[in-house]
Amino acid sequence: MKTLHPGLAAHLAGGVTTLARCWRLTRRDGAVMGFTDHDGDLAFDTVVHRARSGLEPSEAEAELGFAVASLDVAGVLHSAGLTEADIARGLYDGAEVEIWLVDWSNPDNRQRLDVMVIGEITRGDAGFVAELRSAAHRFDEERGRLFTGRCGADLGDARCRWPVVPVPAVVSASTGPAHLVALGLGAHADGWFTGGKLAFTSGPNAGQAVEIRRHARDGAAASFELWLDMPHPVEVGDTVLLTPGCDKSFATCRETFGNGVNFQGFPHMPGTDYLLQVVEPGAPRRFDGGSLFR
Repeated sequence: MKTLHPGLAAHLAGGVTTLARCWRLTRRDGAVMGFTDHDGDLAFDTVVHRARSGLEPSEAEAELGFAVASLDVAGVLHSAGLTEADIARGLYDGAEVEIWLVDWSNPDNRQRLDVMVIGEITRGDAGFVAELRSAAHRFDEERGRLFTGRCGADLGDARCRWPVVPVPAVVSASTGPAHLVALGLGAHADGWFTGGKLAFTSGPNAGQAVEIRRHARDGAAASFELWLDMPHPVEVGDTVLLTPGCDKSFATCRETFGNGVNFQGFPHMPGTDYLLQVVEPGAPRRFDGGSLFR
């Protein structure tokens, strides 16, 4: 249960109110931005909440229990605030948003209503719609180690330990925002980079990294299909760094990368097909709790 700020409570008890909503956005890189639906800027806690931001919230939804509350905020893209380039770069993914109710005639009378995080962002020609999710969404995230047949590590991380060496390449052609051809990769087998990462090191998409959906070898060149469209056109001459992909199966880990000793999964764990088997007379002893692989 919230306890209202005394000044704001007294203001609400009066006959006339002068209220506005403010949003304080903190990106994961530490940048802080403030917005308000008032017709003038409001400053408190060393942050100026800018008016004329074009932000318009939807109706908030909340439920009892651990259901995730959400609301949408629509806004206009402009140089003084949220820009399309920054959104495309993922700078606002997972950003924290504080929602305040403020007496604009005296900003000291204010109440923080909620703290949410930015979920999905949909961009248009001149605007965007950002989904705000309550802290309850954290309960939907995986925590700790899961016991699965596939590896729980990422190729090259501290648990995997396989030495990943990025491979440089140069874009020689592009047939769309998610399709490109690169030279200098003839030594790598077909599909070697499928599931890996492609990071741009030059050109308009410099600094962007995206997962590779498909890698096909074509002589000395290689074609790539990406999972996401790049925010800017891919240009001939752009340089990229490629890292190989892994399907996280034990067979691939052992036979392709020779790294079976570091496999972070449980390939011999029985699955649901084993649980559904029926014991038959004369069948091998597969239901006595012993090893299935001896």
